[in-house]
Amino acid sequence: MRLYYHPASSSARRVMLAAIHMGTPLELVEVNLMSADDRRRLAELNPNNKIPVLQDSDFVLWESGAIMQYLADRTHGQTLYPDNILARADINRWLLWCTQHFAPATGIYTYEHIWKGLIGQGGPDPRELERAGRQLAQFAAVLDQHLATREWLAGGKLSLADFAVAPTLMYREQAHIPVGQYPALMAWLGRIEQLAAWKQTEPVW
Repeated sequence: MRLYYHPASSSARRVMLAAIHMGTPLELVEVNLMSADDRRRLAELNPNNKIPVLQDSDFVLWESGAIMQYLADRTHGQTLYPDNILARADINRWLLWCTQHFAPATGIYTYEHIWKGLIGQGGPDPRELERAGRQLAQFAAVLDQHLATREWLAGGKLSLADFAVAPTLMYREQAHIPVGQYPALMAWLGRIEQLAAWKQTEPVW
């Protein structure tokens, strides 16, 4: 199986985290997001022109959450995505929650404080940061409250849910994402950061 990715992408990182932890072999193809040729080839695989993209023979799959689920289903003996329907529903809940609510808020901080300057679009927009702050406060509180009584997000064990949500905070210091006031969230993130898969996927700045 071939994964088109970039090491700086939080969406690609969640797939890499799951694959490394499960021991799922992948052929990695790094996409140069600043290259017009690479962008053109990427668009041929994914009409959204986004990474990551998984290619398994003639089957092409995009969307990081779907790729994580597919890899888990292809990996014998993995524990990140149990067969139990209730366990999967709980994990799926957090994958979708992250995509719909948490990642959009953290993504604004990352764009405004990091990517925007790198592509020559100027400095942070205070109005965008204010909007992101309201969203983040709402959903970080949900995450913090949920984690106050458990180590991991779903089922009492490390799962795809944890590997889906954590990368949204991979740039929390550089992007000034204000989550330090949430003790349970920060303790959970600290546990994630001690995992071998996390250390192996740390982008180089």
